[in-house]
Amino acid sequence: MNRTVKILLIVLSAVLVLFLACLVYFFAVTAGEKLDMQKLALSENCVLLFDRNGKEIETAQTSAVPFAELPEYLPHAFVAVEDKRFYSHNGLDYKRMVKAAMKNIATFSFREGASTISQQLIKNTHLSGEKTIKRKLKEIKLTRALEKNFSKNEILELYLNSIYFGHSAFGVGSAAEYYFGKSAAELSPAESAMLAALVKSPNRYSPFRDAEKCLARRNFVLSLMREQGYLTPEEEEAAKHEPLPESPHMRAESSYLSPVFEELSALFPDAKSGDKLRVYTALDPTLQALLEKQTANSDLCALVRGADGGVKAYFSTCGDLKRLPASTIKPLAVYAPALEENLISPATPLLDEKTDFGGYSPSDYGGKYGGYMSARYALSHSVNVPAVKVLNTLGVDRAAEYLEKMDLPVPEEDRTLALALGGMKEGFSLRALVDGYAVFAHGGTFAPSHFIEKVDDCQGKNLYTCQNCQGKNLDRRVFSEDTAYLMNDMLMTAAREGTAKKLKSLPFEVAAKTGTGGTDKGNTDVYTIAYTSEDAVGVWLGNRDNSPVEATGGGLPADIALKILKGMYQEKTPSPFPKCEKVKTALLDKEEYEKNHRLLLADPLAPEYLSLKELFRESALPAGTSEKFSRPKIEKPEISVVNGSVKIVLCQTEYYDYEVKRQCGEQISTVYKGKYRRELFDNSVCGGKNYVYSVTPYYCGIAGETITLPSVYIEPSGELPDDWWSE
Repeated sequence: MNRTVKILLIVLSAVLVLFLACLVYFFAVTAGEKLDMQKLALSENCVLLFDRNGKEIETAQTSAVPFAELPEYLPHAFVAVEDKRFYSHNGLDYKRMVKAAMKNIATFSFREGASTISQQLIKNTHLSGEKTIKRKLKEIKLTRALEKNFSKNEILELYLNSIYFGHSAFGVGSAAEYYFGKSAAELSPAESAMLAALVKSPNRYSPFRDAEKCLARRNFVLSLMREQGYLTPEEEEAAKHEPLPESPHMRAESSYLSPVFEELSALFPDAKSGDKLRVYTALDPTLQALLEKQTANSDLCALVRGADGGVKAYFSTCGDLKRLPASTIKPLAVYAPALEENLISPATPLLDEKTDFGGYSPSDYGGKYGGYMSARYALSHSVNVPAVKVLNTLGVDRAAEYLEKMDLPVPEEDRTLALALGGMKEGFSLRALVDGYAVFAHGGTFAPSHFIEKVDDCQGKNLYTCQNCQGKNLDRRVFSEDTAYLMNDMLMTAAREGTAKKLKSLPFEVAAKTGTGGTDKGNTDVYTIAYTSEDAVGVWLGNRDNSPVEATGGGLPADIALKILKGMYQEKTPSPFPKCEKVKTALLDKEEYEKNHRLLLADPLAPEYLSLKELFRESALPAGTSEKFSRPKIEKPEISVVNGSVKIVLCQTEYYDYEVKRQCGEQISTVYKGKYRRELFDNSVCGGKNYVYSVTPYYCGIAGETITLPSVYIEPSGELPDDWWSE
């Protein structure tokens, strides 16, 4: 036997041994794996949902759609993009498998798959989504068994009724209803292609999340259908011009369940209908029913977030839209950051006047300006120009940094002073805004809201528990505790006497802010966001097509927020907002504040009516203290001679007593001692003499600074009456 033959025999023997070893390994790994007809029957309750009390949530289920009822281009769309040799292979596409294996070897990874529709069905219903050799071998065995027991059309029927299409839609029946508001039998080629486009990544290609990506993917599927002979070029072209759905067609319970399934998809991206998950949510069914009773002549979105971040109730007629935040952005982007940076206090005087900020000239509601006002008043009454001034001082980029900490990202093109009034290209969802306001209620820390508390498998094994539900303090600090306290107090003013004053009848502490945004044609986005120490409530009204609504933030949204808050606290009222030792109450000099717009601590001896009470961060108390009562001081009075009499005009300090003395030569006499009078007349002077007058203010017996007035000369004149001090 020559050497070549020996080598060949050795190689063949090695290959045979390897083959046998692989075969043994295959049978060892797949031993006991059998096709389960019950799993293929697809239980309609594959994901069980529970409310915050542990009670199962009843949901409307869509039955599996028989293959005979499907339009022929629906299964064709899935075959075209997922498995073009579906009708010719026996469940395994060896050509794709070899090609995928070569790519995996070249990249030293296990990323490239070659799953056929049959394999996907097995994986969805029988196996986990992990990428391992063992799972793949089990998949191969079960796929071969599937192909032996079911026809191709039966496999397609099972497959199409088991796929997850995002937004809580399992199976083509649910997907057709959710995305298009019709049955699967009524789907057009374009609609069928869009559903097939979603399978690769429902979250990524959802038309309600990224319409551009969805459109490109759908058109790609249409092109594959044309290439594989399922559509004519004319049919493809017509389908590509069909628009995508702009908003979901919601079932009654879908408002809350849709974000639940979105969150579930993010937590378990590989979860399929066969995984039998038990999902425990934060839903309060009584509160949810209350939200669903609210109506408006426009689209409505309302949300209630609990103290632990769990969304207790959520209702929307138009899905989770991003809208311009209007004035609801002012506390988050302007006033709270400025307080944190010690740029303002609630008492800081702000001048509301027409102002041009380098070409940007905002106006106030009605085109009127209010002059000087406190930051507290400007915020609670939602005055525009002061907010822009504060943002201009703070800096837009700095404001954006604070918003980023609250998961409210500001794109570069939105970083202008218009941000102070909610001027943005896209905006934020109501949920994101409510999460921001919850920062103030929670002492300045941020934690994103959640719908899902925990997830167990069907055996009760815990797969996920929300971090807040675990009692872990992983909140992100955004503002200091004293800043949060001041914001709570300022927004309580808004609820008592500002734009949210419809809430003032509530018998507990509530903070609130309204927002009204729109164009010259009318209001398009109106809000009320209110919160207590325990819960936060958000209400938005508008139209998804941006057509005007007949409402303002302080109108119907505030009415709805009031009803929700009343309904929430019928049995137990929330506790007051917690106090903060780092916030101090200070008395300000009222006269100095109103006349000179300066922050000066009141004199300790000042009467109550001449002081203003306000809150300050301990680290940012006013530096100066008034001495106008402990050391009385007046402006120099005016003195003149009128018809032979001396006239003295005192300044406006009516809270002082006065002593007026007169000196003529060596003789000094007191000519008046008593209460403030604006004008004093000395008629007892003699002609031909010089007189020097001095004025001393007194407060409660404390003498202040004596002011000597310029000397006056009296021309010779006749007799003068004795009551010279009378006007």
